[in-house]
Amino acid sequence: MSFAVKEIQPTPNPNAAKFILDRKIADQPISFFNADQAAGHPVAARLFCINGVSNVMLLGDFVTIGKRPQASWAEIKGKVAAVLASS
Repeated sequence: MSFAVKEIQPTPNPNAAKFILDRKIADQPISFFNADQAAGHPVAARLFCINGVSNVMLLGDFVTIGKRPQASWAEIKGKVAAVLASS
């Protein structure tokens, strides 16, 4: 089951962005603060494979991605959308 990113919204934190999806990804909030915590979750584990991703939160029809301060959104956004589309 793939997810299409309908919109990417900024957050008050410049190192976090909200990816609005075409359908629900999680009924309850699920947060992962590192790749080890995401092990076993099919989408979150793949998102942590993207260089620069520091945390992932899933809830309802969106995913919030946190990035490391030195990472570039220009490099991360397309990769996040690709992971979600192939999940």
